[in-house]
Amino acid sequence: MSNSVFRFATVSGQSIQWFLKRNCSVTPGQLGWLYASLCVVSLGIGTLFWLHGAPMVLPFAWLELAAVGFAFMVYARHATDGEKIALQEGRLVVELENGGHYERTEFLPHQVRIEPQTGDRSLIEVSGQGRSVRVGRYVRPELRAALAREIRMALRGA
Repeated sequence: MSNSVFRFATVSGQSIQWFLKRNCSVTPGQLGWLYASLCVVSLGIGTLFWLHGAPMVLPFAWLELAAVGFAFMVYARHATDGEKIALQEGRLVVELENGGHYERTEFLPHQVRIEPQTGDRSLIEVSGQGRSVRVGRYVRPELRAALAREIRMALRGA
């Protein structure tokens, strides 16, 4: 199958892959540098106030940096979340990564059902052989039905 048939997938040889990732404008590395520069500026200003006789500014600067650091850690933990669906070598492989937790499930293509979990705009349930996985978290709800059709079409061609 050619790549022109697919909207969400990448075709390479006999393999078809769907990479569904979170839309992140800042990588965890960039966020680390931003936080380091924020620390330098905030602690520099707090130290200047401390030297000029306002000692309570520095503890509040530390408190502020701890709160911002915690928020940045939560963001960075989920920045690389994503879903990979691959149809290759006679298997449909679904890999999910969420907050550092990795899950991999394999299905035989002729025994897989692809259907919405509850309605047209809900997550897509990939099920078969007594297992099920929900995908489509990183696709807009109105595009999930198109993604499900695309996966079904690829499975029919497998």
